Amino acid sequence: MRLLISFGALFLSVVLLQLGLGGVVPLDALSGVELGFSAGQIGLLGSAHFIGFFIGCWWAPRLMGQVGHSRAFAALTAAGTIGILAHMLVIHPLAWAILRMASGLAVAGCYTIIEAWLQAKLTNETRGRAMGVYRVVDIVGSLGAQLLIGVLTPASYVSYNLLALLCCAALFPLVLTRSEAPPVSGAPRLRPGFAWNRSPLAAAGVVVSGITGAAFRMVGPLYALSVGLKADVIALFLAAYVLGGALVQIPVGWLADKFDRRAVLIWLSVASVLACAATVASADRGVVAIFLAAGFFGMTTFPIYSISAAHAHDFTDPSEAVELSAALMFLYAVGAIASPLIASVLIDQYGPAAMFIFISVAHILLVVFGLVRMRARPAPDDRTRYTYVPRTSFLIGRLLRRGRKRD
Repeated sequence: MRLLISFGALFLSVVLLQLGLGGVVPLDALSGVELGFSAGQIGLLGSAHFIGFFIGCWWAPRLMGQVGHSRAFAALTAAGTIGILAHMLVIHPLAWAILRMASGLAVAGCYTIIEAWLQAKLTNETRGRAMGVYRVVDIVGSLGAQLLIGVLTPASYVSYNLLALLCCAALFPLVLTRSEAPPVSGAPRLRPGFAWNRSPLAAAGVVVSGITGAAFRMVGPLYALSVGLKADVIALFLAAYVLGGALVQIPVGWLADKFDRRAVLIWLSVASVLACAATVASADRGVVAIFLAAGFFGMTTFPIYSISAAHAHDFTDPSEAVELSAALMFLYAVGAIASPLIASVLIDQYGPAAMFIFISVAHILLVVFGLVRMRARPAPDDRTRYTYVPRTSFLIGRLLRRGRKRD
């Protein structure tokens, strides 16, 4: 309990940021439809978000070094708030894409600052419990952000204003905390090829994870509308995906620690293809069937990033863990930037099922590549412990490195 109170301000900021900046993702998709944006234009908004996300991951550590944690957090939160509020002032797809870059920048930048603060305050004794709470807080905030869509009216200034208020409220817990800001540590070097050198399969896995997660989160509302779901039901559709991914972490983690992680990754991708087929097949079978399919899709796709990261860490010295995590996050962003635009164009040209065909092809290629890599070298005897990895910032590796002790 003392640990929870100690980091309460940081965790409350995480929840408020998730609600404010995370809620704008599905709201933009529904608002775009309401305002007559094409599917491709709505997909562009999702891609722009991840461009901003990558810039935020790279730039935030440097900004902290120049102005400190609190000022950097305030500046980035302000950028995110402006990005939300200006939506209904300039109604144009390209303008919204620029505004979504601001919100993506704020998400990554604020998470970077929060994780830098946590890293400086944690000890070896408190790290495991604090990170457990942090993961739960992150998932709860993500669930809440999806459920908000059920009460927000698309293309309404009031809706965007409410999200901006939540974003602004995230300032209070961190900026007004009595806890002294920690000294600024250097940003990790970004070497994207480092992850490929350590494990080509892990690198491919995080790219496919980015393709899958970004397509579903950013373009999923378009699919839901096309199969007849209403806005309040779409909120539950998106929440079912997140909840499915959260529930499966423990059993998948057990499998990943007990068996060859490459085999677990391959079977998860096979199951992801089946989940795509089930989601398409459920489109005309009622709301419950659609929700169950979305939950199954989350169960099969959500853990792929963490398993890929764990597999890469098996071939990496602990001293290189932070650089590896940054490289994996970069590769995830590459997949996430391309995916929403491609998925939305496919939906526009070939119908809603095309998004899941696109995702299926990505996972089929991952299965083939995984089988090739299993022949290339044996599984390592000395393995790290599986850990659920939030996809938040380049600094997440610093928080998790103590938890990746060798078996």
